[in-house]
Amino acid sequence: MATTGHRPRGPLAGVRVVELAGIGPGPFAAMLLADLGADVVRVDRPGGTVIGVEPASDLTNRNKRSVLVDLKAEGGAGQVLDLVGRADVLIEGYRPGVAERLGVGPGPCLERNPKLVYGRMTGWGQDGPLAGRAGHDIGYIALTGTLSMIGRSGEPPTVPANLVGDYAGGSLYLVVGVLAALQHARTPGGQGQVVDAAIVDGAAHLATMIHGMLAEGSWQDRRGSNLLDGGCPFYGAYETSDGGHMAVGALEPRFYEEFAGIIGLGDDAPDRDDPGRWEELRALVAGRFATRTRAEWTEVFEGTDACVAPVLSLREAPEHPHLAARSTYVEHGGVTQPAPAPRFSATPVSVRTGPALPGADTEAVAADWDLPGLLSTGKGAAG
Repeated sequence: MATTGHRPRGPLAGVRVVELAGIGPGPFAAMLLADLGADVVRVDRPGGTVIGVEPASDLTNRNKRSVLVDLKAEGGAGQVLDLVGRADVLIEGYRPGVAERLGVGPGPCLERNPKLVYGRMTGWGQDGPLAGRAGHDIGYIALTGTLSMIGRSGEPPTVPANLVGDYAGGSLYLVVGVLAALQHARTPGGQGQVVDAAIVDGAAHLATMIHGMLAEGSWQDRRGSNLLDGGCPFYGAYETSDGGHMAVGALEPRFYEEFAGIIGLGDDAPDRDDPGRWEELRALVAGRFATRTRAEWTEVFEGTDACVAPVLSLREAPEHPHLAARSTYVEHGGVTQPAPAPRFSATPVSVRTGPALPGADTEAVAADWDLPGLLSTGKGAAG
């Protein structure tokens, strides 16, 4: 079970982060830094964000603290700059130019704190023809070609929730950039800088290996036709007799041989190395899986190296014996949620506190960061 109390532990203990409240990839990136032990202070706006989860349920605000500041009010920008003067990192997810108009852009922030790492999270980036345009995850991965790879041949692309763009191409690249810039700032002669993390850049970068395969001719530029995109009959998902699904990843010949033996493919089965017969092989495999339930197939493949796993739902996953043994999910405040990742041998991480309620930590942050001026905003806790 997770510990409680706001005593940051982990490899980033001692690092101070100011997060200007937003939605999506920015808060998730700040949560990751908080999970790793950073003291993340979220600057919430009075009235909250336009869309998003209710504050008490927004797990991306766990392990953080919150203060309320109205950046549009007189003195609001000054309060943020006071925080910046005590911080190592700032994260914002506004459209280009908005932070500047509010008086908390890179110029005044780096003037106040030359060692500051100023992390900017956007979809399109800080420049380019689309920089000022609104957008969401699906548009970013569409433009980079990433979305075109996901789904069955002859069908529209499958939308992978907002995991590939917002969180993989956005949040994780922002965190990598922030940590790299923080390392530079802390070296002799190092200085603060701006990290421009654009989802289009990250989503494109994620497909680096695929671009190499495309260039050499081993990847076809159409979805559902390749080894890793569902085109291959021994790398995909199959429906079972009870409407469940099994995921098959028997790529290597020795794993495929074990898979084929277990599922009952005979010597007359289509050659796995002949893409021209993949549809025949897929139909044969699908027919086999349709004869038993998901639970039955799970038991059949238990303890084998056939690389087959049941497709579990979000509610089922925490109960899987392997994930339970590793405490991949934890319960905190009555909510089951993914545990912080990755893991560290010397500086363990944990869920220390639940979602920060807007303004609830103003007094504590004012004391800890030695900023009595924050108290003029009041506690203002929501919920």
